[in-house]
Amino acid sequence: MKISLIAGISIILALSLAAIFAGTLAPYDPAEIDSASLLIAPSWQHLMGTDTLGRDLFTRIIYGARISLSIGIIAVGIATFIGVILGSVSGFYGKWVDSLIMRFVDIMLCFPTFFLILAVVAIVGPSIFNIMLIIGLTSWMGTARLIRAEILSLKEREFIEAAKVIGASNLRIILRHLIPNAIAPVLVSTILRIASAILIESALSFLGLGVQPPIPSWGNILIEAKSTLGIAWWLTLYPGLFILITILGFNLIGEGLRRRV
Repeated sequence: MKISLIAGISIILALSLAAIFAGTLAPYDPAEIDSASLLIAPSWQHLMGTDTLGRDLFTRIIYGARISLSIGIIAVGIATFIGVILGSVSGFYGKWVDSLIMRFVDIMLCFPTFFLILAVVAIVGPSIFNIMLIIGLTSWMGTARLIRAEILSLKEREFIEAAKVIGASNLRIILRHLIPNAIAPVLVSTILRIASAILIESALSFLGLGVQPPIPSWGNILIEAKSTLGIAWWLTLYPGLFILITILGFNLIGEGLRRRV
């Protein structure tokens, strides 16, 4: 349990530091085209080889980490914020408020999330901001149901009754007493959802509906590798490996936290 948590934190910390200091670590410009270095295999000059335009793959993967991690964290932050607010209101007030919010959650859950995201991106157009917003606005339902269940249990406790007796407002009770005591399982869920958001972004970019070139992301690096799969294995291996390692890191953190909560 402790080992998996430490391993997950180490992986994500290393990737985050690489993304933050990409300008220092990367040996080349991520958009620099070199017609004399097309599809060079991994070497000391190009640690992960080059792509079809002669761009250094190691550089593009490090800069792509900035995009993929940012989208994952911000999108899940949006989803968590919406889910916590709606779930808390639903659980605290109950009655018709709870019924209305939960029916809306049920309606949202009826749509396959990825296909809903695909449809919305196709309508509004692909961009980094749009992808963050769309993933966030279509991924909050699980968080809402989770915190609602916690609030339903907590609002019957003695300390909530005491807060009501001394005249605390409903808003204060929700923000100061209920949410802080219900946030632990939500935190675990949030960590695990970051991995899912990164995978969704990579899938969208792979389909051409995500981050658009020349901005590098792990997904659009993979799509560029499709035409050279048989002759340039490194274009598929390294971005796929980074996606795998990142998702593994967040899952290890989430599982470690889940067992400690």
